[in-house]
Amino acid sequence: MLLVYIVVYTLLGSVFSLVGGILLLFREKLALRTSHFLASFAAGVLLAAAFFDLLPEALELEKASQKEHAEPVGLLVYVILGILLFFLLERFIYWFHHHHDHASHGKKPTVPLIVLGDSVHNFIDGMVIAGTFLVSVPVGIVTSLAVIAHEIPQEIGDFGLLLHKGLSRKKVLWINIISSLVAVTGALITFFAQQVVLSILPALLALTAGFFIYIALSDLIPEIHEENRRGFALVETICLFIGVVVIWMAVSLLEG
Repeated sequence: MLLVYIVVYTLLGSVFSLVGGILLLFREKLALRTSHFLASFAAGVLLAAAFFDLLPEALELEKASQKEHAEPVGLLVYVILGILLFFLLERFIYWFHHHHDHASHGKKPTVPLIVLGDSVHNFIDGMVIAGTFLVSVPVGIVTSLAVIAHEIPQEIGDFGLLLHKGLSRKKVLWINIISSLVAVTGALITFFAQQVVLSILPALLALTAGFFIYIALSDLIPEIHEENRRGFALVETICLFIGVVVIWMAVSLLEG
């Protein structure tokens, strides 16, 4: 039954992320207009999931599995590590993207790197969803909501990049379908390696919290600051707070 939950919620993440990209293919103006609000909402969701769900669960598991008076300092190391790892991953992809642009002065060499970056990201998403379901179904559901919220605006961006590189709509759609299914691979590997995963669950949850915090603060919130139109900036800010409230309510209902 747990495997069914993992596969279903991972596929839901893939489907919802593709919906955003497909919207860009056929309703570009609407997709671009809503992607900013979705990104702000996703930032709130990711931050709330990290602080209201993942970190408390990590500390609780650490206390239960090792010591009665477990200190959070050890887990905070993994939070920092998660932030640094995601930073390095982004720099690695950006460096090669930048390097190939200068080396070739062409459009095509960057396409594999965009696809590679998206696939790696989706693989990590699948691992994160499966890993949190191994803690409990409520934690897995909350984490899946956070992943889905983040993936929709990200896929809109990925679809836009590939279209900009000259690929046809049909090819862009198929590339993203295949890339999205990589998340299921990550989820299945994590599930079938659960004996190893269960032994490091507190660290894994703290690491995931670090990923979420980095994505929210580095990638999503800066987009709010870039908005010069006062009305739009206000709506984006409200969307961020709504994201926080939605996850707080979800955690209260599912785990309370």
